[in-house]
Amino acid sequence: MSNFRSGFVNIIGNPNVGKSTLMNALVGEKLSIVTNKAQTTRHRIMGIVNGEDYQIVFSDTPGILKPSYELQEAMMNFVDSAIGDADIILYVTDVYEKSEKNAEYVRKLNLLSCPVIVVVNKIDKSSEAEVAALVEKWHGLVPKAEILPASALGKFNTDLLLGKIKSLLPLQPAWYDQNTFTDKNLRFFASEILREKILENYDKEIPYCSEVVIESFIEGEEMYSIEAVINVVRESQKGIIIGKKGLALKRVGTQARKDMEEFFQKKVFLKIFVKVDPAWRENKKELKRFGYIQ
Repeated sequence: MSNFRSGFVNIIGNPNVGKSTLMNALVGEKLSIVTNKAQTTRHRIMGIVNGEDYQIVFSDTPGILKPSYELQEAMMNFVDSAIGDADIILYVTDVYEKSEKNAEYVRKLNLLSCPVIVVVNKIDKSSEAEVAALVEKWHGLVPKAEILPASALGKFNTDLLLGKIKSLLPLQPAWYDQNTFTDKNLRFFASEILREKILENYDKEIPYCSEVVIESFIEGEEMYSIEAVINVVRESQKGIIIGKKGLALKRVGTQARKDMEEFFQKKVFLKIFVKVDPAWRENKKELKRFGYIQ
């Protein structure tokens, strides 16, 4: 029998605990956008790590929340599907959050038949004694889990975590071709890079009312030509996105283009339009078009 190991390692947890930073550190590529705002991750994003005798299919997921509208319902469906098809679950918490915040999901962890690793992230922000107390607390909450203190940003214990994951993978063939590193296409990453810049440049409700759609993606030998539409809910939001004399949108576009060029390793011509779509977060047809509903 082959000694090849492979499996789905799905990352879940509350918003802002560092799930996306951890996934990027483990995969070695920036696949998930990272900001200090909640709900930065909206999709389930796979990052694939290939070795000679293993394949790890990581999944980053949206932060757990109580849904207020259809978009958030769809986001929580990604989390639930990740729990349902995991070979290994990484539950990410950090040194700041209260364990009671997610009592329902902590209960779910104890009912799973697959291995569970609780990653206590951001330990560089805490003392050794506080981290030890947190590890002990999580041992009590999820007795079946391995508890691993880490710093995703500082890449502390990420190699140890990767080794632990490899040892827990089931003996089975690879799920994807060895040259595949994600399940997403170039359009998806273009839209996520632009959405990251919206999260970084605008405050209050603007990032949560915005959705980016790539209307055109032309792959030339020398350059990628990309046309993007930023959908917002209200006319006033459109004005804020564009800014006085178009300066705000120009700044966002320049930042996004530079990041796209670095990610794609190609020159990028980026054209951005802003459109008002009042009900996109509640409209199932629109959510399907944006990739939130299958």
